[in-house]
Amino acid sequence: MSADETLASEIVLETRGLTKEFLGFTAVDDVNLQVQEGHIHALIGPNGAGKTTVFNLLTKFLPPTHGEILYRGKPITKLKSNEIARMGLVRSFQISAVFAHMTALENVRVALQRNLGTSFHFWKSEKSLNHLNERALALLEEVGLREYADILTVEMPYGRKRALEVATTLALEPDMMLLDEPTQGMGAEDVDRIVELIQRVSKGRTVLMVEHNLSVVSRLCDRITVLARGAVLAEGDYDSVSRNPLVREAYMGSEAAEEEGAQV
Repeated sequence: MSADETLASEIVLETRGLTKEFLGFTAVDDVNLQVQEGHIHALIGPNGAGKTTVFNLLTKFLPPTHGEILYRGKPITKLKSNEIARMGLVRSFQISAVFAHMTALENVRVALQRNLGTSFHFWKSEKSLNHLNERALALLEEVGLREYADILTVEMPYGRKRALEVATTLALEPDMMLLDEPTQGMGAEDVDRIVELIQRVSKGRTVLMVEHNLSVVSRLCDRITVLARGAVLAEGDYDSVSRNPLVREAYMGSEAAEEEGAQV
């Protein structure tokens, strides 16, 4: 196997010239992204950089104007959200369904039904779903929620609800997880808990995440892609990206970046 073939075999998700235009406004501009097997890869940038639009393109909530998306070397540009989810590419906190007036166990059980293709068989007796309980409890254990199994989701703390969403995503057996702002709106204690959770569930998986909390990015991520005005501004590990003057300027403005010499 050649060096190029070896590298290609390590690329799980790739975009080539990915572009999205809205009535003449270019929200995503010729983005070439490569996410390597087993990496936690962050997509960061100032507000309005195009991060969420890229996620919506990757997970088929939006069609691209131009460009191509490949998952494990196969074109998925024209596939639907449910089709790529079945391939193992799952967007957490969007695709996962959490029902407020169901228990944590029931929520995970519904996600397991969905993976079996029986999620809409609501007329069946609840006893017919008991065979899923063992797996559901194991998933709750994996995300640190075993003690919340019989608690209604509406009564759970916010950080625990986000962990439950991870459990329902894991029920879909993803090879790659796309996490959209996993620590948004959390206090420091919940942020630390979610960071530990992502580290744990990423074992044997690949993760692409949009995240504003740069402390979280520095602690978790193997590689970072910085977007600005819809285009890739920089890419690398946290140290190299944080020292990049173009990145500092994008986050802080040119004068502030010069005065502070600060890292993002």
